[in-house]
Amino acid sequence: MEISNTPEDELSTQEAVPQPEEGIKTEEEKDDIPFVDFDISVSPADPTLELLASQIERGDIIIPFYQRRYVWKIEQASRLIESFLMGLPVPQIFLYVNDEDLLEVIDGQQRIMSVKYFMEGFFGEEVNGKRQLFKLKGLSERSEYNGKKFSDLSPKDQRKIRNSTLRAIHIKQLKPSQRNDSVFHIFERLNTGGTQLKPQEIRNAVYRGEIVTALRELNNDQNWKKILNIKTNEKNQKDIEFLLRILSLFENWQNYEKPMLRFLNENMSEERNFDSERAVKFKERLPHIFKSIADNIEKPFRPRSVMNIAVMDSIMVALLENPNFSVDKLKQNYEALLNDQLFINNTSISTADVVVLHERFRLAREYFGR
Repeated sequence: MEISNTPEDELSTQEAVPQPEEGIKTEEEKDDIPFVDFDISVSPADPTLELLASQIERGDIIIPFYQRRYVWKIEQASRLIESFLMGLPVPQIFLYVNDEDLLEVIDGQQRIMSVKYFMEGFFGEEVNGKRQLFKLKGLSERSEYNGKKFSDLSPKDQRKIRNSTLRAIHIKQLKPSQRNDSVFHIFERLNTGGTQLKPQEIRNAVYRGEIVTALRELNNDQNWKKILNIKTNEKNQKDIEFLLRILSLFENWQNYEKPMLRFLNENMSEERNFDSERAVKFKERLPHIFKSIADNIEKPFRPRSVMNIAVMDSIMVALLENPNFSVDKLKQNYEALLNDQLFINNTSISTADVVVLHERFRLAREYFGR
């Protein structure tokens, strides 16, 4: 399947690597790039603008939460509306048909929201109880549409807006039925703007559910922030991805298969409702673990000055599996484990490999009571 790019906002590891000045600094983990083999249906549709606006209003078209910020200026939206009035071509949009037959916007949010706003007569959402009137602005001085609202247009032009069509590409995964994550890879590849989305940002949209809420709540724990050495939540949601990784390995590390990216995708999909026995234990036990680590270990999980996720995942899962771990011996056991050369070897090279992961988990369980 080929997807052509259109001009709009863009959708979207252990040696020390350059990182931005702010945020979590981690050691790099090498992970395999997953082989993607899907049977996907791609079909064009030509909905009218009136239909698109009503589908958004009813919730039949979903704007993923991370995209909900409308960023176009009124001049950009006005030029789009003028294009429809003049019969000019407008770039197509991409919609993913999910399991509930709802349409998720992959690319095209700014266009369809601009149309909806214009037909409503107001630009953007309500701010402090007020909404800006949507009067077309920034068009050519000779344009007859400058300064006009939808209600100011002639009946003929109003019909033209309502009945104009916008090409929409509907994408639906047919196979494999047991792993519905093709949309993750579509989001990852369809880039039509300036900001590349990170894996966890995409996951939170694709696998939305109770798990997103639960991970966000845990991510606000101040002891967790102290462990990560951050004051605010990470914009790229790396902190939430760490929590997902710990949860996924706590759920099923014995059956882990690389690549890690696919393992996390599958576990987030399976745990959408966040109601499994392990998920409940995870949510109950994690705050105590956060506090115990923050109170007793200085700069945890940093054997070489920056965060090592392999050290973190093995120790966190070992503590989750042993709710009766000794807080008094936590620092002693932690330091002993980090002085174990076999453990260090298995948290330094090929950390996403199955054998390496199993070995470091075995060692962490030994040191923390199991």
